[in-house]
Amino acid sequence: MQHRIVVLGAGYAGAIAAGRLARRLRPEDVAITLVNAEPDFVERVRMHQLAAGQDLRPRPLAEMFAGTGVELRLAKVTGVDADRGTVAVETADGAGELAYDTLVYALGSGWSDQGVLGTAEHAHDIAGRAGALRLRERLARLEAGRAVVVVGGGLTGVEAATEIAEARPDLDVALAANGGLGDWLSPKGRGHLRKVFGRLGITVHEHATVTAVEADRVVTADGGSVPAAVTVWTTGFAVHPIARATTLEVTDTGRIVVDGTMRSVSHPDVYAIGDAAMATGVAGRPLRMSCASGVPMAWQAADAIAARLTGGKVPNVPLRYFNQCVSLGRGEGLIQYVTGDDRAVRAALTGRLAAFYKELVCKGAAWGVANPTLGVPSRRRRVVRRPDRPGRPDQVAEAVV
Repeated sequence: MQHRIVVLGAGYAGAIAAGRLARRLRPEDVAITLVNAEPDFVERVRMHQLAAGQDLRPRPLAEMFAGTGVELRLAKVTGVDADRGTVAVETADGAGELAYDTLVYALGSGWSDQGVLGTAEHAHDIAGRAGALRLRERLARLEAGRAVVVVGGGLTGVEAATEIAEARPDLDVALAANGGLGDWLSPKGRGHLRKVFGRLGITVHEHATVTAVEADRVVTADGGSVPAAVTVWTTGFAVHPIARATTLEVTDTGRIVVDGTMRSVSHPDVYAIGDAAMATGVAGRPLRMSCASGVPMAWQAADAIAARLTGGKVPNVPLRYFNQCVSLGRGEGLIQYVTGDDRAVRAALTGRLAAFYKELVCKGAAWGVANPTLGVPSRRRRVVRRPDRPGRPDQVAEAVV
């Protein structure tokens, strides 16, 4: 009897976890099912490029996982019963249910309007492909000289503002940030960011908290307003709501609480990775929602699952950061080096070399998803079976390193 591993979500974290598990475990011993609502892998880190009018390479999941031993199930997840070990799904043929022995929850996050008045009605998002395509269509129809306001001064907002301004120099692009522009960066990083914004003609409204979005403007907390024919909202993400409706232990924002191996602290047969998980890294600081967090979380979870099933040593090394990669259009970039717990240090790489570095990172992440069973180590190990439970793989005594 095969051990049933179900992976929910085929974003960076889920797809990489499924492929890594297929590399490490024998197909005779495990049945790995990857569940995703869309047939294609979405390069989420490139949604600002898609919105600005660039075409992205199609990446069908069926082609990626063909011959890997991973079964792709196109379905929308509607619920998880963590006590019964089942997942409710909806497919083109109707509702169904999947049973699991081990669950990898990687449903990720989506757009959040933060409860700000008028945002849902008037603002655009680039949290996913559908939102990016809607913004792309709106920008294509926008006449020269019209105003575009990007709300949010984080990585997503900075990348969106620079990409749009570079692609459409005829538009009046502005960025509204709660704090100072790039205030999380080193002095060198902040200086370069201001230089690029100035060269692209982007107006920056610093310390401008947006309290409402209207059809033709955004309203700020000080009573002022900024004209906006198009508003792009990038102030943060909200996790998929399904976890909150389960008996899994979650945070007040709905993220699943996990240990250092990405295992749920309340349900040992459930692992959570990517934006859906609340994990801590170096110095106990929570990992931020990002591809930079999701990929190593997927590695950690897959290796821990494989080790526990095969009697190997379970990895439990705190995850750490090395840099923050920011694209500033196609020809400019910023690589901010950071401490293990994600605090900026003085060193930063800028300019075309930084843009090339960022592009390599994006291509490398996509390659890892597109080639799920390539890479090392690739030796597949047998699942340990207990003699008192013949035919059923089970978790064994583990040694944590």
